[in-house]
Amino acid sequence: MSSRIHLPAWTLVFVAMLSVQLGAAISIALFESVGVAGTAWLRMTLGAVGIVLIARPRYWQWSLRELRAPVLLGVVSAAMTLCFLQAISLLPLGTAVAIEFLGPLTVAAIYSHSRRSLAWPALALLGVVLMTEPWHGTVSVPGIAFAVASGVCWALYIVITQHVGDRFAGVQGLAISLPVAAVLTAVVGIPQAWGHLTLEVVLIAVLAAALLPLIPWSLELLALRRLTKSAFGTLMALEPALALGIGAALLNQIPGAAQFAGIAAVIVAGIAAERTGHRQEREAIRVE
Repeated sequence: MSSRIHLPAWTLVFVAMLSVQLGAAISIALFESVGVAGTAWLRMTLGAVGIVLIARPRYWQWSLRELRAPVLLGVVSAAMTLCFLQAISLLPLGTAVAIEFLGPLTVAAIYSHSRRSLAWPALALLGVVLMTEPWHGTVSVPGIAFAVASGVCWALYIVITQHVGDRFAGVQGLAISLPVAAVLTAVVGIPQAWGHLTLEVVLIAVLAAALLPLIPWSLELLALRRLTKSAFGTLMALEPALALGIGAALLNQIPGAAQFAGIAAVIVAGIAAERTGHRQEREAIRVE
């Protein structure tokens, strides 16, 4: 898969976010059959098979030092997936994603280089608070903890993915990180899924794996070659809005008036960040 995709960077990010939330909604259907960890393992494993078939990596061409970053990305990806799926098993999809978004928001704030650019993460934070509605005090505390942990992993994922994207051509970096994530999730996932793998479960898992991680993580890797971490992190503010919409449409999780106001805030922040946050696209140091 070539990195020369001539669509605007924000388009890649938007399609990735939409794919993530559709994949999350579909994954919920697997929880009852194979559990949260089993769902994570199936998605990572099927995604890894798909990316290896696409990229056809030659693992022997890289040194152990070069492999460190994508292997670390695999570790972070596994933790992020397990925590996120556990969070959406306990919280509405939009609420979980709104809390998780604090990770990318932190990245956006840390890597902003002017006071003006700091306004957009601040506006996005206001939107996240409105969507989360913490003043109601009815959300699951373990769910919040898993969402926060997933947000920390998401922040690390953005930083490491940009590093990997700058050093590995195409999606070669993902062809290393996804198999690592599959192996790690297998430790907790296989015991849950064992004995429950029917044809229907596998077919749903194939669709879920294509929607998340295969499609979005590939697009995010390409987008991070063309956006700053601050712009990418704030663009991800659109993801809670998408999560609310998909939660309402597919899971009957209807948002309230405050959450709609939050959607407006994060959309404005996301658009503003995209207009001011481009970076010159870099060629990967390694070639395919």
